[in-house]
Amino acid sequence: MVAAGWPGLAQYDSVEQFRQVLSGRYDDWHPPVMARLWSLLHVMGGGAGPMLVLQIALYWLGLGLLAGGLARTGRSRAAALVLAIGALPGFAVWQWAVLKDVQMVAAMLATVGIVGWWRLRGERVPLVAAALAILLLGYATLVRANALFATVPLAVMLLPRRGWPTRLMLALAGMAAVLVLTPLIDADLFDAAPSGVRTTEPLFDLAAIAVRTGDADATGIDPEGIAALRRGRCVKTYFWDTLGDGPCGDAIECLASRPVGAMYLQLAYAAIRHPVAYAEHRLAHFNMTQRWLIGRGLMDGWPPSRSQPNTQGLGDPGPVASWWIVKTAVLADTPLGWPIVWVALALAALIEALCRAASPLRDLALALLISSLALEASFVAISIAADVRYHLWPMIAAGLGAILLVADARPARRMLVASSVTLALVIASAIAARAILPPAPSGYPEMLAS
Repeated sequence: MVAAGWPGLAQYDSVEQFRQVLSGRYDDWHPPVMARLWSLLHVMGGGAGPMLVLQIALYWLGLGLLAGGLARTGRSRAAALVLAIGALPGFAVWQWAVLKDVQMVAAMLATVGIVGWWRLRGERVPLVAAALAILLLGYATLVRANALFATVPLAVMLLPRRGWPTRLMLALAGMAAVLVLTPLIDADLFDAAPSGVRTTEPLFDLAAIAVRTGDADATGIDPEGIAALRRGRCVKTYFWDTLGDGPCGDAIECLASRPVGAMYLQLAYAAIRHPVAYAEHRLAHFNMTQRWLIGRGLMDGWPPSRSQPNTQGLGDPGPVASWWIVKTAVLADTPLGWPIVWVALALAALIEALCRAASPLRDLALALLISSLALEASFVAISIAADVRYHLWPMIAAGLGAILLVADARPARRMLVASSVTLALVIASAIAARAILPPAPSGYPEMLAS
């Protein structure tokens, strides 16, 4: 994979981070921990190449250790399926893209692989291996703003057995700690300047409520601003980007200068005052980010075959990777590329796991499934864009969790039937929506103008 994709695929986020690496000036719009790591590896040359090697190595290290752990217990078919999950085009092609989402997936897979190598045989994880797993999980937590909803539940579930009340308290305390400490780590440890990125979520939601209700008092956006938002069709279900600048940005300028805490208080007030409008907005966006009841051809379901044009010297991926990305892109509009399908699989597998007695395979599957669904659940309230790459970890974790459960014991017939019917209904409804609804705008300019 490294040879096929060298020197890696640089998308817009990659280019912006590499610009910080070259300038030595960092901000928190993109995770400074990744840019700082990139700056250390940059001495090796190769542009995005060193980061490409890192994420592909961690990706296959995790899958290889997990497969090896299964093979050591005589479950060779399950081991082969684990490797097959990693090789699925919908997951593998993204490994050539040097992005924070892919770095998060790679670090979390390596963590699971390290722990699973010992845990699958009922052995205690050695101290050095545990320290490495903690380091990787810490990196995964810092490399995406919403990663805590996946990493903290995974960490809690990987701890030695605890009761559910204790696990819940540890998870909530861990998430609160990450929310408080991350801005301090970014500013003090990584010397990253504040960029205003933490205001994007409340801006997105407040603008949507304002357009739906026209309530200036509840949203803090004046009537002229609301009229401008409506006139410019500034609120998009797909993403918040239109609100970033231009006339749409001017319409909410009164909000943009407020402290983050004050904006979230305003959002809470607006949501309480207009719960239906808030729910409509969030559920419409959740449906979009799950790629469920939408028109066909929605963008950002697959990586591009060429890097974002740039002046930083970041080149295109190798011809083999570019060719494979193009040839497999049709899979983006199939069930394999729809997060909602993997959510349904994870829910079915979670119910099965909770009905079983504890065992090494069941416990690791439970950790993966809860991590997967916790992150997906967070998108109901916290999400400003609908790219598939945001769902890579939940989708992969759902597949791996299901494999571990089946390897542990054959599910009951009733559970298999119920799961199959649920998946069939989800897939059928998604296919019907794509047949009935008009095609989605296929590119960024078209999405902005829609």
